[in-house]
Amino acid sequence: MCGIWALFGSDDCLSVQCLSAMKIAHRGPDAFRFENVNGYTNCCFGFHRLAVVDPLFGMQPIRVRKYPYLWLCYNGEIYNHKALQQRFEFEYQTNVDGEIILHLYDKGGIEKTICMLDGVFAFILLDTANKKVFLGRDTYGVRPLFKAMTEDGFLAVCSEAKGLVPLKHSTTPFLKVEPFLPGHYEVLDLKPNGKVASVEMVKYHHCTDEPLHAIYDSVEKLFPGFEIETVKNNLRILFDNAIKKRLMTDRRIGCLLSGGLDSSLVAASLLKQLKEAQVQYPLQTFAIGMEDSPDLLAARKVANYIGSEHHEVLFNSEEGIQALDEVIFSLETYDITTVRASVGMYLISKYIRKNTDSVVIFSGEGSDELTQGYIYFHKAPSPEKAEEESERLLKELYLFDVLRADRTTAAHGNGIEKHLLRETFEDSNLLPKEILWRPKEAFSDGITSVKNSGSRFYRTMLNIRVDDEMMSTASQKFPFNTPKTKEGYYYRQIFERHYPGRADWLTHYWMPKWINATDPSARTLTHYKSAAKA
Repeated sequence: MCGIWALFGSDDCLSVQCLSAMKIAHRGPDAFRFENVNGYTNCCFGFHRLAVVDPLFGMQPIRVRKYPYLWLCYNGEIYNHKALQQRFEFEYQTNVDGEIILHLYDKGGIEKTICMLDGVFAFILLDTANKKVFLGRDTYGVRPLFKAMTEDGFLAVCSEAKGLVPLKHSTTPFLKVEPFLPGHYEVLDLKPNGKVASVEMVKYHHCTDEPLHAIYDSVEKLFPGFEIETVKNNLRILFDNAIKKRLMTDRRIGCLLSGGLDSSLVAASLLKQLKEAQVQYPLQTFAIGMEDSPDLLAARKVANYIGSEHHEVLFNSEEGIQALDEVIFSLETYDITTVRASVGMYLISKYIRKNTDSVVIFSGEGSDELTQGYIYFHKAPSPEKAEEESERLLKELYLFDVLRADRTTAAHGNGIEKHLLRETFEDSNLLPKEILWRPKEAFSDGITSVKNSGSRFYRTMLNIRVDDEMMSTASQKFPFNTPKTKEGYYYRQIFERHYPGRADWLTHYWMPKWINATDPSARTLTHYKSAAKA
């Protein structure tokens, strides 16, 4: 990841305002740059770089000789940049994947550009010739983007909200900061005084629609009466392609491995493809957990089976609690299940950075939303309702799972969740059968003890830190998204300390549907309990 930041029409001294960009310095440890926009003394870009491709010419904002009026700051990866370059015979000046955005924009404008991109991205594109600013974000919001805009046309944009909160502006004592919506782009007019005016906000892609770049995929189209084997074959092709296209890096690749279905399939397929590409280093896999963690045992079994260089990280209850302040500050949310799951991911990311040279880290995020993998889907009243819920979860990925993955580093009525995905790889020999058919386990529960789940662990440890009197006034102190538990109250306290008055960044808590759940953990569900006994 990298960190992007930009201001347009600032009333304050830019040298002072630029200090807020250092709040996201952790996103780009390799280099940083601030650059003023020619002819606009109150506009500038900031960039923190993690060098993944083209270490020589990869600094931003990207500017090329052919388009001296275009300025681009982006975070992410454009997987089909080489294919597009070859198709349109663009002459590149760098080896940076994001350069394709400049060429596509010059050729066909912003809408055709963003619809052709296969990747995860957030960008700020400035066209000084036509006096336009464009903001864009990928369909699922895998790469984060926040904005703040005042009525008089001051615009601030950043990869994380914490890079905007300290900013000052003459017209308001409290700058409203909000996430830029996934699957959208915005067009803004750039005025002579450096300020902007929004022209339109466009939803360019919905998660249920086939993206424009998919016309180049090699999967078979499905028609009424299709065979299930066709679906399985398509799944295998798309899964393999999803791994392959993410190998575009000059840095070492690693993989998070919980021993669950998703991360295990990713790790096994990734190792296979790295061998085929004759990569000269072993794949490093990483697992984390407390003693007696079921994830550690399962991940060890997978690592031994596939032959990865496996790393295990042990942490205790005190380390988990001590990490909460840093985790919530990094996440910029107080959602209970997100915070729980992020502790382990935060600690293992810290281990990877300090003890290894792996920089590009694969994981299994997003599969549960797409394949209806959460255990509560067993309670779906109909396949149609399950599909609606899956679509809702995909739309909200940016608020929960991919937010967690970014900041700290994704089957109705079949008896076991993600049945089709498991069956697709039944004969592949990628994984041991007991891993391929291992039931769903929440990450926060899987890394803790079998006897003391993550949900019970955090509730027990935090209940003694919040008393009944504090809970009795929770609705007065936190009228929006009032915490219902002492654990939730504790997280909210930390969040408000770092981001006072910003509770609306989280629109609602993540909770299972179709049941009267009081806790987001799967271990509290009847289906999980009966499956565990079996």
